[in-house]
Amino acid sequence: MFKNGGTAYLKMYHNPRGGWTLAVLKLTLAAVCVPASAQVSLTTVVDLAQRNSDQVKLAQAGVGKAEAALAESRDVLVPSLLVSTGLPVFPEVGFTGTPPSIWNARIESLVFSVSQRHYVEAARFGLQAASSNLKDAREQVALDASIAYIELDTVDQELDAARHQEESSSRLVQIEQQRAEAGVDVLSELLQARLTAAQIKLRRLHLQTRAETLARQLATLTGLPEGSITPDHASIPEVPQVRAGDAPHTTAGIGSAQMLARSKQQVAKGDEQINNLPQLSFAAQYNRDTGLLNNVNSYFAKPLPADNFLSGISIQIPIFDLGHRAKGRESAAEALRATVEAEQAQRQNEIQIAALTGTLRELDALEEIASLKQQLADEQLKTVLAQLELGNGQSGQPGAPQQLSPKAEELARIDERQKYEEALEAGLDLAKTRLSLLRALGHMEDWLHELHGK
Repeated sequence: MFKNGGTAYLKMYHNPRGGWTLAVLKLTLAAVCVPASAQVSLTTVVDLAQRNSDQVKLAQAGVGKAEAALAESRDVLVPSLLVSTGLPVFPEVGFTGTPPSIWNARIESLVFSVSQRHYVEAARFGLQAASSNLKDAREQVALDASIAYIELDTVDQELDAARHQEESSSRLVQIEQQRAEAGVDVLSELLQARLTAAQIKLRRLHLQTRAETLARQLATLTGLPEGSITPDHASIPEVPQVRAGDAPHTTAGIGSAQMLARSKQQVAKGDEQINNLPQLSFAAQYNRDTGLLNNVNSYFAKPLPADNFLSGISIQIPIFDLGHRAKGRESAAEALRATVEAEQAQRQNEIQIAALTGTLRELDALEEIASLKQQLADEQLKTVLAQLELGNGQSGQPGAPQQLSPKAEELARIDERQKYEEALEAGLDLAKTRLSLLRALGHMEDWLHELHGK
């Protein structure tokens, strides 16, 4: 084996008695290259999606930034120690106005500032906003992964039903072919059977494409290889039933917007008060002065001391500062905008709840209708099978209905599978709407508890 440009190559030599070794090697490589598909529970998919999500990672970075901003706003009250040094390179000529020092140390801290208290509160609200945004991102990823997983599970069941339909439609075409050749049925009946088979094939192809798209979506969400996830139907809990009348909770997204608005309001208050109230700062400095490479002592009555120390309280009184006033107006405008955006998000969520509630009522009725149709088609299939096996019990009597043919059985089987697929689709639409309503009402935690308790 050798490498070229980062790629490994395996050099094989001919061995007449080693053919079986090459065959085993090929089979092993094929098994490694093809990703194995295995059942993965919905809980595992949601957990992997939340860990792999870029949206969640960005929200986590936002939390880290907010924590640092809060620490920064508090730490201005903690004295900071700065040490610097500066060795002369060339001899100084003349009086520079600054005492030459080898090194110096300076301690600085903010002692009193009303504005800083608002800035600390703004940073605290900013941290709460970032935390709520992280929770909102995790809930959105959980919703996306749950919907994709449930839909893939449903589509897999529909695909199985579609394959049974294709088998029945194939037998139906054969039956119609024989009946047409025998002159029992007209050619249009054969064409209708072929049309039914073609429509069922198209439906199956559509379901396969849909399943492949969902598998790719789940692979992107979880970071697992494409095609490696097979849904485990038993791991899907029943979606909790909620109504718009249930006590709504503030969603994480709206809570984040509200906390961000409060943070902006505190910043605006701080920028306003910094123009009206003084602030106090403390400073202390030590200088280690030197006469090396300079003639500074010739400019003073006494030699410059080596050790020098100063300290004091600085009082900053705002009198006329157009820059800070403009900054205050800018902060006030940002606070107003953030407040309006939070209110807008609340109103949009209320509209979404109303729309989802109306849709849910309709889907409840549609799901009931589809279920009844499927049950009715199942009973009709049982009736057809019984009549084919036992007869209609009225043969030979005047006006008796004609004995059913195998054609009726295949048509009944196709119809029963079709109604079964429609019932699955209705149930899927209902589950997706319920999950969306759970999130809009702020009850997404209920679904996550259901997952982890499954």
